Amino acid sequence: SKLQWSTAVSMMVFAWLFAAFWSVMPLLGWGEYDYEPLRTCCTLDYSKGDRNYITFLFALSIFNFMIPGFIMLTAYQSIHQKFKKTGNYKFNTGLPLKTLVVCWGPYCLLCFYAAVENVMFISPKYRMIPAIIAKTVPTVDAFVYALGNENYRGGIWQFLTGQKIERAEVDNKTK
Repeated sequence: SKLQWSTAVSMMVFAWLFAAFWSVMPLLGWGEYDYEPLRTCCTLDYSKGDRNYITFLFALSIFNFMIPGFIMLTAYQSIHQKFKKTGNYKFNTGLPLKTLVVCWGPYCLLCFYAAVENVMFISPKYRMIPAIIAKTVPTVDAFVYALGNENYRGGIWQFLTGQKIERAEVDNKTK
């Protein structure tokens, strides 16, 4: 079934409000922002060890990594089952979840570790790596979608080379 505009707008508004909630919480005192170790922009302050900060890190990790990961897992498993029934595989259904885990996993692990141990012994340069990887997600997701979808992949190939990809037609009679 097709997605209705009202549903799409509602989902978009929810996503923006959800992001705004988690962004504003450190400004209101639940969690805290500080400069990143290399002082290029701000991130969560990992040096705090109080109960307020620990609850924020756990909630942040659960609601922004684990629950979306579970939703992606179940949704893409359903899509995979439908592809399996029809025999028409349009894209790799496991790739978006793998991308989430690879890009956001290190940041989530750092948050969990910071909640139970002092992370200040880790070099600032190494503490920057999870944040940098997490910030690449929009670009990585665009490439995953574009290169994983056969329609977009053909269009990208045609744009870059000027050649159109011809689909190989299989004659059902010879099978």
